[in-house]
Amino acid sequence: MSTSATTAAQRATPVAKEMSFLDRWLPVWILAAMAVGLLLGRFVPGLDTALDAVKIGGISVPIALGLLVMMYPVLAKVRYDEMDRVTGDRKLLTLSLFLNWIVGPAFMFALAWVFLPDLPEFRTGLIIVGLARCIAMVFIWNDLACGDREAAAVLVAINSVFQVVAFGALGWFYLQVLPSWLGLETTSAQFSVWAIVASVLVFLGIPLVAGFLTRVLGEKTKGRHWYEETFLPRIGPWALYGLLFTIVLLFAMQGEAITSQPLDVARMAVPLLLYFVLMFALSLFASKAVGLNYAKSTSVAFTASGNNFELAIAVAIGTFGITSGQALAGVVGPLIEVPVLVGLVYLALWLGPRLFRNDPTVPNRSVPGDHS
Repeated sequence: MSTSATTAAQRATPVAKEMSFLDRWLPVWILAAMAVGLLLGRFVPGLDTALDAVKIGGISVPIALGLLVMMYPVLAKVRYDEMDRVTGDRKLLTLSLFLNWIVGPAFMFALAWVFLPDLPEFRTGLIIVGLARCIAMVFIWNDLACGDREAAAVLVAINSVFQVVAFGALGWFYLQVLPSWLGLETTSAQFSVWAIVASVLVFLGIPLVAGFLTRVLGEKTKGRHWYEETFLPRIGPWALYGLLFTIVLLFAMQGEAITSQPLDVARMAVPLLLYFVLMFALSLFASKAVGLNYAKSTSVAFTASGNNFELAIAVAIGTFGITSGQALAGVVGPLIEVPVLVGLVYLALWLGPRLFRNDPTVPNRSVPGDHS
């Protein structure tokens, strides 16, 4: 067994009985956080406006804080000295780029037109969701499913670069050029490059730099053993605290919009559900087909199936207005994505030993938890 494979296997195989109370009941806490957020947004007058008003450069400060708290512990766990084994894996990088920037947007475009042909605002909103590739919550899902942390960090970094460079061009193509070719209705939209750059810098740049510096300085002063056996277990739970806090805030800000239009939400839920599940399955099996192990395949699958909801919402609001159907579609995205991707974490852990036989990176349990 190679050194990297041994390391991955060691990190992926803790005993289930050692899981924390928070880890063991994670789906319950996430559903509870969603419910609390929706109730707060529905029955606390002015809360959504107050939360949305606290912005810097168009970015919601409360949500930004939640995401930073969520992402920092995960990025502090990344072994940055092992990044070269990922950057040299051409199959991994090529497949991820293809799935994220060719398959994902095209698939969401098709689903939006098939399921929402008579609702142009919602359709456009879903297409924008499909263009915003995940750079934040994917770290949580990948970590819970015992994916390759270093691979996830590299793939998200690449997604971030492509997001800045390609988001506007792809928006123009899928909202104007391709519909015109197909004889369909076109939509005019102006995308703020600053909103895209700010999203990348805040939601990836800050926690990535913080995680990297923490790893380097921690190992330099105390050694790797102390850093991974003492320090990381202390900060690990904060990733899930940040996740739950973010979910409560997100749904509190949009609770009234979601609960007041249940039929519209249901119409959008179907294509979103299909998108997340089918993109995950396609990515996982495609990764397996090209020879990637479980840990890397899981990272590719979650990176390809998740979306940058904050960017999608910001773009929709900035372009079409906060009360628009496009903005509501952006909000419905995480409403469906969060519980579905939690379910996909369990699916990945269940499929691992069945699909990747004799793979040392497969975790030996079927419940998510920390694998420091």
